[in-house]
Amino acid sequence: MNAEAFSSPLFVKRATHIIQEIAGLADAIDFLNEWPEDRRDMIHEAALRACYDAYDGRKPVSTARNAFFGFAKRVAILEDSTSAMQWIAACRSGSGKVQV
Repeated sequence: MNAEAFSSPLFVKRATHIIQEIAGLADAIDFLNEWPEDRRDMIHEAALRACYDAYDGRKPVSTARNAFFGFAKRVAILEDSTSAMQWIAACRSGSGKVQV
């Protein structure tokens, strides 16, 4: 397992009908850096700082994952992992239909 990988991925809504997998520190940092500046707050800042600290080895990766989870939940972009995996599998199969 990659030392920068999360123990289990998180899934977030990027835009209407687009779900992104956040599998590790690089994904989380990229996502947080791309977050619109006018929507950034202390929760965003804390999550980004935790990710950078984990990347630099100053904090455990689990702390960064928890911080990103809290950020995603707070801004209401967190997706249920089971539903997201079904959606991704449907997209990869080309059916475009998700069985729930």
